[in-house]
Amino acid sequence: MNGKQKLILIVIVMAIAYGIFRLTSNSNKNQHEQINLNPEGQKTEEIKNEGPVNPITGISCENWNRRLVAVMQPADVQARPAAGFSQADMIFEMPAYTASVTRLMGVYGCEIPEEIGAIRSGRHDYIPLAKGLDAIYVHWGYSIFAENLLGKGVIDNVNCLTSSYCDRREATGQMRMEDTGRITQENVLKMLANSGYEQENSFSGYPHQSELAESQRPNGGNLRVAFAQPYDVEYDYDKASNTYLRSWDGQPDTDRNNNQRLAPKNVVVMFAKSEQITIDQDYTGKGLQDPWADVPEIKSTGVESVSGRYNNVEIGDPWYDDSDSGEAYFYFNGQETRGSWKKDRSKLDSKLYFYNSSGQEIKFVPGQVWVEILEPGQSLKWEPTA
Repeated sequence: MNGKQKLILIVIVMAIAYGIFRLTSNSNKNQHEQINLNPEGQKTEEIKNEGPVNPITGISCENWNRRLVAVMQPADVQARPAAGFSQADMIFEMPAYTASVTRLMGVYGCEIPEEIGAIRSGRHDYIPLAKGLDAIYVHWGYSIFAENLLGKGVIDNVNCLTSSYCDRREATGQMRMEDTGRITQENVLKMLANSGYEQENSFSGYPHQSELAESQRPNGGNLRVAFAQPYDVEYDYDKASNTYLRSWDGQPDTDRNNNQRLAPKNVVVMFAKSEQITIDQDYTGKGLQDPWADVPEIKSTGVESVSGRYNNVEIGDPWYDDSDSGEAYFYFNGQETRGSWKKDRSKLDSKLYFYNSSGQEIKFVPGQVWVEILEPGQSLKWEPTA
């Protein structure tokens, strides 16, 4: 080998060594930062569910890793005030019928209320939300589409129609029979112990930040979430408690168990498309599943047809949604933050992610998170106090 050949060989060896060094260096750097990029390019922090902190609220509690329980609850005027929401870790509220009736799902972990109710029927939209939190889904009956999915075992669930864990309380005031369903604290704990389901939660959690000192908080503010009346919601920011005092149809919203005013620390407002599921829509043409595939003819095109009865909110379910992201607004520390939401519709158990405008995952303040899901065209108004 002559001198020129030796020089070329040395250059090649040095180039290979430098490439290996850069590859190793970048790998170590990524491992240290613990930041992953999802398909949309947002930066997602790797949050670990390590005690003794509740993965949703970020608050330390004795039962920080207890399996979450997600309970379907109505917004009907006759069922108000609801029982249990003041002790929920997270609440989802969204249309059960396009531009009309809403329904809620309370998620309970650290605290199990004395009573949770009323309990209403399961809807398919809520199943991926509960699954993404690794929660047991509790419902009293179901829509035809939720029935088909639950029958396939897509999520651990308790149907109060056939379960001894639920019962009915005595009707009071304007309550109807369907407003009396409930599950008590005693029976929730029995269900967790005896159902055969995993008792510990595996949800990775949401990141958190410290609350602003009271001296740094704004003096107040009003947030209006304009569902159709009487389902419209308002929140008045309270500086002293750093919470958002909730009103329903212009009336203070309280918990029936303890008369406590509902006042989450964090409010999320997401926008997502919503439309009724009708027999004439071409879901398979969009590459989606046909919601009518397992529906008996009498319920699809027959005399008992439910076409147009149930809606589909596109929040990233793997069956009927062709959208899994959208615009979002976040309220904590008396301030508004604009950003987006994302739920991977290719994975039923995908976490519902929240991002700011820079693509960083939102850091909530420790406490309850209330998620409002509006349809495009429904108004959202935040007015900070001067």
